Amino acid sequence: MSQKKEFDWFDHDKNRKLLWKLLFGTCALTLALEPFAHVHGHFGWDDFFGFSALLGFGSCAVLIILAKLMGYVLKVREDFYDR
Repeated sequence: MSQKKEFDWFDHDKNRKLLWKLLFGTCALTLALEPFAHVHGHFGWDDFFGFSALLGFGSCAVLIILAKLMGYVLKVREDFYDR
């Protein structure tokens, strides 16, 4: 595995704080604009305020967890192709 010689863009605290602010701002904007969108619930339990944001967050979290699990399952040794 190669060593990082320079800092990555995500390694700087200033950039991390900016990304968190952008994330929270986007979430707040989504929730603030939801009353202006005419949303119809199809099942009865999916028509409460913030359902779309909650569903998006939950789906993203599940995808991240599945990707991590797939990484553990599909991982091979570092010298796999050298043999």
